Amino acid sequence: MAKIALAGEGGQGVQAIAQIMVNAAFNEGKNACYLPNFGLEQRGGVSLSFVQISDSEIGAPKFKISDIVIALSKRAVVRTKQYVGPDTIFIYDNTRVAESPDYAARKILGIPATDVANKELSSRVFNIIILGTVIKVTGILGVDSVKYALQESLKEKFLKNPDLKDLNFKALESGMSLVEEVL
Repeated sequence: MAKIALAGEGGQGVQAIAQIMVNAAFNEGKNACYLPNFGLEQRGGVSLSFVQISDSEIGAPKFKISDIVIALSKRAVVRTKQYVGPDTIFIYDNTRVAESPDYAARKILGIPATDVANKELSSRVFNIIILGTVIKVTGILGVDSVKYALQESLKEKFLKNPDLKDLNFKALESGMSLVEEVL
């Protein structure tokens, strides 16, 4: 089972990442649960998303401690502290957050997702870079099922602009390679 908490500012795609992961899990025949937590992000608050993926039954939609925490802004780092435990892998965007959080986690990883998006791909695929990082760290979803779920989620956009599909797939691979470099 993987318990994942994602947090970011409104517009960073936290909810989209969660939905794609859950759809990929369903496509693999796994149990999945997605609990969005947002509202004030429309006025500048932090958007949270709780995802659980398991081969067995999931008891409750929310959890106290995450296996993986992804924080995409300085405020998201602060907001997710309560979900960090001694076995948690904490990942943050070190382009947006200068100082590494001092949390009692198993591992704290800073990845340059914003830099990679802006310099190598496009700022539009920032969240897909994060998605690649999450699937690589958890290992709970296959890349092909994530690509399929991504295609289904962005089908309309891909039909209008077929180059977006390649760009998103490159972003997914890029996010996975960021973790390979850190681990």
